[in-house]
Amino acid sequence: MNNARFFCGPNDTPPLEALGWNRDLASAFTRYSGRYIPGRVACRQRTHYEVFIEGGTLNAGISGALRRAGHIPVVGDFVALHSRPEAGVSTIVDILPRKTTFTRGVPGKDGVDQVIAANIDTVFIVTAAGRDLNARRLERYLALVHASGAHPVIIINKADLADTPDLLAETISPVTAGVPVITLSALTRAGLSLLEAYLLPGITVALIGSSGVGKSTLINALLEQTVQDTNPVRESDGRGRHKTTVRQLFILQNGALVIDNPGLREVGIGTAGSGISETFVDIGRLAEGCRFSDCRHEQEPGCAVREAVMQGDLTQERLDNYLRLTKEQTFEVEKTEIGLVRYERKRWKAISILARNLSKGKSRF
Repeated sequence: MNNARFFCGPNDTPPLEALGWNRDLASAFTRYSGRYIPGRVACRQRTHYEVFIEGGTLNAGISGALRRAGHIPVVGDFVALHSRPEAGVSTIVDILPRKTTFTRGVPGKDGVDQVIAANIDTVFIVTAAGRDLNARRLERYLALVHASGAHPVIIINKADLADTPDLLAETISPVTAGVPVITLSALTRAGLSLLEAYLLPGITVALIGSSGVGKSTLINALLEQTVQDTNPVRESDGRGRHKTTVRQLFILQNGALVIDNPGLREVGIGTAGSGISETFVDIGRLAEGCRFSDCRHEQEPGCAVREAVMQGDLTQERLDNYLRLTKEQTFEVEKTEIGLVRYERKRWKAISILARNLSKGKSRF
């Protein structure tokens, strides 16, 4: 495997402006001077980060203040670093304002969403011909992408394995209204040119999808070199093992930026409420005709949504998934509120202990 974390031609990394740096970020950075430099997180390892800076890359740790506050940088973040080149040490001390944030819900009692990547313009939801082409899973992915503020594009990979590749997009058309759908084969490169409209200089694109759909193969095809290893897919269930284990930001030859993500086994909806409404626009429009404004589309009389199901204008499966995601999202919001209360109690307890220690002269600095 090529050990390069990114690819940007024969020279060093391009200027920060080519990595998405703009006036808002520059304004936020004005509070720093001297040994502080800006950068963009390219990869997060267990104990350090790889960060693009002006003209190169460096390894950096994270400040204790950020860690204690729970502000953990993610791939795609623009950050402020305190640099000490004479000691060979750099530390991320601040995360600059995020334009977009891609998150997912994770199991746990506190209900805190996991931030996967930041400052993304477009998300390629990668699925594949065969068993992975699942409308219900796509609805879940679409809700997350809409909630992030990025623009979704659905990619159906492995078209070379389908008997009728031209019909693949039709099988998911009931859930993709208004969302571009591109059918291609990363292995044979057929249809790859259709992505050029989205892979533009300075634009950040993230790849998400299940393990085994060919995200690593797609990255290799876009970079025109092998930077990600690939695994064969099991014939028994059409799934693959996670080959990509860390998120990485790559720079394409034309200046586009692509974030590769490990396959997502669990896709919790988290608190992505606005994303659900954007994903199920058809149900939202039908709901305007319900007798009650707070209709839950279950047993209420005069429900225009259930009437559409009976008339064949809406599938029962789509309605069931909408109700399932809505209930999941409501539960996650309630869990988050409980978690915030618990966090505040813990914070004030720590402040009280510190105050008592200060009054007794036990503080340590």
